[in-house]
Amino acid sequence: MKRNRKSIILSLLCLGLSSLVIVPLMLMILGSFQTAAEAQRFTIRLPENWLFSNYVYVYRAGRIANAFRNSIIVSLGVVGISVIFSSFAAFVISRRRGKSSKILYHVFLLGMIAPIQVITTFGLLRITNLLGTHLGVILVISAMQIPWCVFIFTGFINTVPRSLDEAAYIDGANVWHLFFRVILPLLKPVVATCVVTTSMAAWNEFMIPLYFLNTSARWTLPLTVFNFFGRYGSSWNYVFANLTLTAVPITILYVYCQKYIVKGLTAGSVKG
Repeated sequence: MKRNRKSIILSLLCLGLSSLVIVPLMLMILGSFQTAAEAQRFTIRLPENWLFSNYVYVYRAGRIANAFRNSIIVSLGVVGISVIFSSFAAFVISRRRGKSSKILYHVFLLGMIAPIQVITTFGLLRITNLLGTHLGVILVISAMQIPWCVFIFTGFINTVPRSLDEAAYIDGANVWHLFFRVILPLLKPVVATCVVTTSMAAWNEFMIPLYFLNTSARWTLPLTVFNFFGRYGSSWNYVFANLTLTAVPITILYVYCQKYIVKGLTAGSVKG
């Protein structure tokens, strides 16, 4: 009886927590097909007339195609830099046992909780002539994602037996051969996890492009919401349609790669 009561309470708690995500999601999706007056009520109701024309208008007026291209550029850049440099750093930290490696590892961990300093970063990008460029945004977001990737890579590489390194060295391999031919093929689950998580973070990033991109021609998809949301008026049906278009690509990627994320997060949890 007590066990059934606990399961009921747990189910109700999970239902309440899931509603925090489901209700806004339904509000956004249904509102994207409504008129401006209906969407402004913020109620979960089926629209009287399903206005698919909202998406057509948003696609054209919001310059979604250009923003989509910008988001692809930023996301691919962040994924490439984060995965490559994180795997290199994790390999060195894992294989070089010493005080310096531990200090370096904790420095990376500190980057997971340290907030970004907007003013100093703004000044740095201006000095390096990267302010207002995609490269500047890519580097800033990559710096925010690398600590997490280093944490994941290091945890997995620590479980790889050092006997593989010794066997590779006996066969005449150098450090580069060891990493690319022995270690890297074993990192596929972790690489997939970092690719998905960093691409999601880069795709959904709102504040960094807002701060450091000074022209709408370089806007990523999340920023296109400003085309329909302003200080003196907002077309909520267009805002909802814009948010839906922004969320669809990265949602498809997450659903497709979800199994790899689970494998990557659990791959280094048990030592073999």
